Amino acid sequence: MKPVRSRTGLGQARQTRRATTYDEELGAAVSRAQDGDEAGFAMAYRIVQPGLLGYLHGLVGGDAEDVASDAWLEIARDLGRFKGDGPGFRGWTTTIARHRALDHLRRQRVRPRAGGTEQDVLNLPGPQNTHDQALESLSTEQALELVRGLPRDQAEAVLLRVVVGLDGPAAARVLGKRPGAVRTAAHRGLKRLARQLGVGGEADEGVTDGASRTLGKSK
Repeated sequence: MKPVRSRTGLGQARQTRRATTYDEELGAAVSRAQDGDEAGFAMAYRIVQPGLLGYLHGLVGGDAEDVASDAWLEIARDLGRFKGDGPGFRGWTTTIARHRALDHLRRQRVRPRAGGTEQDVLNLPGPQNTHDQALESLSTEQALELVRGLPRDQAEAVLLRVVVGLDGPAAARVLGKRPGAVRTAAHRGLKRLARQLGVGGEADEGVTDGASRTLGKSK
């Protein structure tokens, strides 16, 4: 009798294959861009920009588009210096974007966390039978606003792992921390989000899988 694969396992496998395909396409596009191919640069931009914008929204809110534009100017200028593959390019561009975001926040004299309020949680749906039902009912904008209400280390870890799609070591390099610390922060952040949504009683694996799909889905 063949073992039955869980729905979560199948979903994770599909996500892994999709991420691998995107990263292969991204690596090829970056290589072409470095050879002067404008179409290659445009392809790299289309692959990276959605996650980068979501990450910046979590840091600077409504100024994300402006900060992203500044970041891409620097990315285009320094593209010839980049060495690496698709995942490496994600990490490199995210590091540049983070520096621009922190510069922006210093100029605005605000903290890198524009915290959510209790009303954000009160406006959300009540407890559901599964994590997926509760988390999937949120729009991307609502999810990002909730993330912005987390402690800064948790918010950045969740954004880098779930929205940008970096693995633990890559996210740790962006933040200048140990991979274990980033994994712990992301885990705590996702559990806190689940509790705010009234779905904190399920297994931790379900929290991570459900929250990842919610934050990463398109509008």
